[in-house]
Amino acid sequence: MNQRTMITAAATSLMSLALLSSPVMAQNAAKEKCFGIAKAGQNDCANLSGSHSCAGQAKVDNEKGEWKYVAAGTCKTMNGMSMDEAKMGMKTS
Repeated sequence: MNQRTMITAAATSLMSLALLSSPVMAQNAAKEKCFGIAKAGQNDCANLSGSHSCAGQAKVDNEKGEWKYVAAGTCKTMNGMSMDEAKMGMKTS
C-alpha cells in the first residue's frame, strides 16, 4: 500500500467516524428532565428534596421529586412534570 492510499484511507475513516458521532450528540442534546415518572430504583440522579444524590436510589414509583431523562417533548405524554411543576407539587404535599 503506498503512502497516498494510506492517507486517503485514514482520512475516509476519520470522516466516517465524525459523521457517525454527530447524530448521537444531537440525540443526547434533545433530552429533558421529567419528574414524577421514575420507577423505584430507576431515577437518573439526585431528587428535589435532597435526600439522595445518586441514580437508582428512588424508593417509590412515580415520586414527584424523582426524575428521568426523556426525549424532549415527551414528558407530558408520560404524565410527567417539569422541574417547576414538581417543586410546586412538593410544596403543596
